[in-house]
Amino acid sequence: MLAVPLLAQPGPHTADYLKEFEWSCRHVIPLAEAIPEETYAWRPAPGMRSFGELFMHTAGGNIMLLGVAGVKHPAGLSHPPDVATVQRWTREVTAKKDIVAWLKRGCEAVPPAWQAETPHSLARRVSFNGDERSVNAIYLRLLGRQIEQMGQLIVYARIKGIPLPWFKK
Repeated sequence: MLAVPLLAQPGPHTADYLKEFEWSCRHVIPLAEAIPEETYAWRPAPGMRSFGELFMHTAGGNIMLLGVAGVKHPAGLSHPPDVATVQRWTREVTAKKDIVAWLKRGCEAVPPAWQAETPHSLARRVSFNGDERSVNAIYLRLLGRQIEQMGQLIVYARIKGIPLPWFKK
C-alpha cells in the first residue's frame, strides 16, 4: 500500500539533475575556452593541479564515473577508463583544444546516459572506491565533483585576473 504513494512522489530521476549538470557545463566549457593556452600550465602552488590538469581531471572523471554507473562505452570509448587512465590523461593531454574537446565529450555523454536510466536502474548497486553505492549516488558524485572543480577553476581564474566569461553577457 505504501509503494504507490512513494512511486508518485518526485524522485531522483527528474529533469532537475540534467538542468544542474547542463548549467555546470555551460560554465566549465566557456571558462576553459576563455583561459589563454599559455596559462593552462599555471598552477597556484607546487603540488596543485594546473588549469589544464584540473580541466582534464574534470572531463576524465565524468567519463570514468559513467563507466562506474554501467555506461558500457561512454563518449565513444572502447571501454570505460579507470582511475589510472584518468590520471594519465590528466598528465598527458595538455593542448587547450584537446582539453576543451574532452570537456565537451564528457558534457555530451552524461545527458543521454542519464535519460536512459530508470528509477530501477538508478537503485542498482555498483562498486566504487571499495564501497558499494547506488548508480544514483554515482551520478550525484559526478555532478557534485564537476561543480566543486568549477569552483576551484573560478578561484584560479580570479587569482590570474581572468574575467569569468558568463559575466560578459
